[in-house]
Amino acid sequence: MPVCTQAMMRYYIIDAFTDQPFSGNPAGIVLLGEGAFPSERLMTQVAAELRYSETAFVRRLSPTEYHLRYFTPAAEVELCGHATVATFVLLYKLGMAQGRCQYHTMAGDLEVEAGERVMMQMAMPHIIETLTDTTPVYHAIGLDNYQPTLPVQIAYSGLADIMIQVPDTATLNSLQPDMDAISAITKAYNTVSFHVFALVNDGHTAYVRNFAPLYDIPEESATGTANAALTHYLAVNGVIPATGDFSFMQGETMGHPSIVSTRIATDGTLYVGGTAIVVAEGNLKTY
Repeated sequence: MPVCTQAMMRYYIIDAFTDQPFSGNPAGIVLLGEGAFPSERLMTQVAAELRYSETAFVRRLSPTEYHLRYFTPAAEVELCGHATVATFVLLYKLGMAQGRCQYHTMAGDLEVEAGERVMMQMAMPHIIETLTDTTPVYHAIGLDNYQPTLPVQIAYSGLADIMIQVPDTATLNSLQPDMDAISAITKAYNTVSFHVFALVNDGHTAYVRNFAPLYDIPEESATGTANAALTHYLAVNGVIPATGDFSFMQGETMGHPSIVSTRIATDGTLYVGGTAIVVAEGNLKTY
């Protein structure tokens, strides 16, 4: 496995939740071998230099056990679905991982199936809070006077995100979000993003858009953790069955269409998955 030295890091750019280059959601992946993680400051700087919504730093503990840490250009986050999918597709393509593996994160110790298609276990989902005053939330996405049929709730599956229903895909695609207002609300509720969705009946469960400006991510084209949380939210609110496979379309308005697959197993375990494709690799000098 390529090893991080004090002067150089081996990095990859991978588009996740797609099998087409320059689509899906790009992530940075830095392979560290069996060495220690660099400083948090340096990992944040690397993530800012790569400029993707998340960069995963990967330590190999054994052929089936890994430790992952995730950084946005602004801060470390507990878990990132698309960067995890990207990581284990990459490890599979490099011949470093295949089949069931374990990975350690700030959100817990989880399992993943490494291969051409990756399915990753998510942190135990739950609803954190139901927002009683939704007016500021809808005002922040430019949709005043809308009365949703589903509650605005904070759902967690590795990260805490605010689930927000809109009436249809036309409304979803035409949103003009106020990033300053979204930052203030997500900060006040200690959440990562606004995860805005419209229910559909075209083979997908919903179309979604995700806004996380507090973490320097104005909009993200595919979000594994947020769609896992949305899957749990929809099941809790009786929109989808308690078990089964589901599909979410994201990123169309950004020109990066992404399909995020989720699964609720019979024991309640939640999985997120998809494919990924390597688009670039190189060495990053850190001096």
